[in-house]
Amino acid sequence: MEIRHATDSDADAIRSIAHDSLNSTYTDFLEEETIDEAIEQWYGDSLTDELADDHTLFLIVERDGEIAGFSQSELVGQHPSTGHLLWLHVHPDHRGDATGVRLLVHTRETLLEEGADGIRCFVLADNEGGNEFYRAHGFNQADQREVEIGSETFTENIYVEGDLEDGGEWGAVDEVAADGETIYVSYGEATRGTQSPFYTAYESPDRNDIYAWFCGNCDSVDNAMDAMGRIECNKCGNRRKATRWDASYL
Repeated sequence: MEIRHATDSDADAIRSIAHDSLNSTYTDFLEEETIDEAIEQWYGDSLTDELADDHTLFLIVERDGEIAGFSQSELVGQHPSTGHLLWLHVHPDHRGDATGVRLLVHTRETLLEEGADGIRCFVLADNEGGNEFYRAHGFNQADQREVEIGSETFTENIYVEGDLEDGGEWGAVDEVAADGETIYVSYGEATRGTQSPFYTAYESPDRNDIYAWFCGNCDSVDNAMDAMGRIECNKCGNRRKATRWDASYL
């Protein structure tokens, strides 16, 4: 799986995936004509300008060389700003294989790296699957707002990271198959690597027993840690430097 910034050449794929995603999820409460209007409204001629906007973030997720989904976010406000995750679309053929949660994790990390002091996620109130997705990955509903889609107005739920308000860590935990083992990756417990973060992996979802470090670059737990706290993934070479308390010995 590869997650990268979108370019102009991805515009047609973005429109296509948004169309297929909306038609697969939203037809229970959106007419097909309304969906078509929405695609034109959000991903029409203005898409190229949005891709070039410094305050807008489009991330593409690829699986086996095929674009499987994208996220659309924006940075709102100045110093500090807030990251708004507006849409997270995964093609129906790629749902259920952790594509969505990995895209969520990477989008969150990128927004924080670009200066956001918090993340707010938006999903239509009538989209039961979308609401459950955010609740299952560490977000709590905090508010609602009205949004226009085509010529109609709908209610949109706003989610924030629930655990952070109490001084804790982001609570997204996902069941992952890695190197022949089933583990539970805590995306709120991350440490920076040279290519991608490492995440703490547990033996069970209650997070009582640590299993290993999960490499966010290649989805492997085949890594080693030395006495200085350095971690290196044996599959892709992703590395974490020695821990801060060892700096005086370097």
